[in-house]
Amino acid sequence: MGSNIEKNAAHQRKYKGIRRRKWGKWVSEIRVPGSQERLWLGSYATQEAAAMAHDVAFYCLRRPRSLDGLNFPSMLPASVVHAELSPKSVQKAASDAGMGVDAQMVLNKDKTDENENENSGATQVLDEKQFWEYDYEFEDCGTSEEGELNISVEDYLKTQVDH
Repeated sequence: MGSNIEKNAAHQRKYKGIRRRKWGKWVSEIRVPGSQERLWLGSYATQEAAAMAHDVAFYCLRRPRSLDGLNFPSMLPASVVHAELSPKSVQKAASDAGMGVDAQMVLNKDKTDENENENSGATQVLDEKQFWEYDYEFEDCGTSEEGELNISVEDYLKTQVDH
C-alpha cells in the first residue's frame, strides 16, 4: 500500500509518460526504442505540456498504427507526422511542442485573469485550433550541462511576439 502522498500524486497525474517533481514542475522523458538511452523531453509548468511533449516523442520514435495511445491524439503537430527524425531532433520537436502548450496555457490564464470579473469561476481550456493555427518558428534555445533544454515560458513568449 502506498502513502497518501503517492495516492494523491497518482490521482493528480492523468496523462501518460509524465511525472511531477517535488517542487511542482511536470517532467517527461522517454526511452529510445532498441536502446537503453532515455531522451529527456523537458520540465514544464503544466501537466498538459509535459504530456504533449511525450506524445510528440512517442509518435516520432514508435510510429504507432493507432493514435489512441496518445494523450492528445487530435493535437499531434502535422510537422512531425511524416518526418523521419533523429533522437536529438525528436527531443527538440517534443520540447518545442511542450513549450508551446505551456505558453498557450499562460496566455489563456492571462485572458482568464483579465475577464475574471465578468465570468467568475471561468475554467482554463487549451484551445487546440487556436494553438496549432499559428506557424511556430522555434529558435535554438540552448541546453544545460545535463542536456536539458532550458528556456523559460516568458522567454518563449517573447520570441513569439517578435514573429
